[in-house]
Amino acid sequence: MKRVTLHDTHLALGAKMVPFAGYEMPVRYSSGVTEHLAVRESVGIFDVSHMGEFFVEGPGSLELIQRLTANDASTLHNGKVQYSALLNERGGIVDDLLIYRFDPDHYLLVVNASNIEKDWAWITQHNTQGVKLHNASDDYSLFAVQGPKATATLQPLTDVDLDSIAYYSFKVAPFAGVADVIISATGYTGAGGFEIYVRNKDAKAVWDKIMEVGLAFAIQPIGLGARDTLRMEMGYCLYGNDISDETNPYEAGLGWITKPNKEGDCIAGEHLRTFKTAGTVRKLVGFTMLDRGIPRSHYPLVNAAGEVIGEVTSGTQSPSLNVGIGMGYVQKAYATPGTEIFVQIRDRNLKAQVTKFPFYQPA
Repeated sequence: MKRVTLHDTHLALGAKMVPFAGYEMPVRYSSGVTEHLAVRESVGIFDVSHMGEFFVEGPGSLELIQRLTANDASTLHNGKVQYSALLNERGGIVDDLLIYRFDPDHYLLVVNASNIEKDWAWITQHNTQGVKLHNASDDYSLFAVQGPKATATLQPLTDVDLDSIAYYSFKVAPFAGVADVIISATGYTGAGGFEIYVRNKDAKAVWDKIMEVGLAFAIQPIGLGARDTLRMEMGYCLYGNDISDETNPYEAGLGWITKPNKEGDCIAGEHLRTFKTAGTVRKLVGFTMLDRGIPRSHYPLVNAAGEVIGEVTSGTQSPSLNVGIGMGYVQKAYATPGTEIFVQIRDRNLKAQVTKFPFYQPA
């Protein structure tokens, strides 16, 4: 198992460590509910240094990205970030990722930890024009500082006006005494905040300074358990659960990031155009439990007659709403919000209702 640079720091903070995506990662420090509510109500810091970072540079960079991803990266401007999906030839999702544009020939792709090797091999295989690629995944640490008090927490550590960084934008600037830090107004919680990319040699100093200034707002370190419940309340997909190589963006509710007619030769262009025109037979939906119960991945979803209509992909008890919530693929006829479905839990069919994302509306 790999270890993040701050492994010993997390142990000293009392973290329970678990295997995740080939890394030993903190799943919680106190309790999942306490950490979840800290992010919703104040501020928390996640160490998500297991994520992958690929730099794409030089002539042909944009063309390579356009060929392999669903969204239209040509619309990006310097200092902007785009959510997209890496595609296979069939239109399946190899991974979901963030694309950062520094300039027209310089990009950063941020990919999921579990897919680093797969994504790198896929991109390299299709780099037929000799674009300069650099896998910097082992060189960087990544901290997500999330919550309504995130800006107030981080502002003392930089001269950049953090309020001036629009959502899905970034700046490269000195931060916490370290030069050339990527400060990105992105996150996976729906609570607002920033993601901070630093080189491993600077990771401990930056973490310690964030924790120090965050004391005024009762900052807490947050583990993967709360990260999962936070993203679920927003209806954000988790690769390997809700999306995979076998799902396409339209059935996964990601048509909004899919541009089948964009300029450039997309590897799955024809398939995407077919999906968009013909529609899909199933759809990823959210649902809220009406009966008491907690849905879990792979539980069957059934109709009133007990016929299987789909499967749960993610599920939890929402700490903010105090009710069971889930995501899953269902036959299209059952995908309309308000539709009554049932979750089969230990041979009991518990009533639920299809719910529009997000489950939780931040203030």
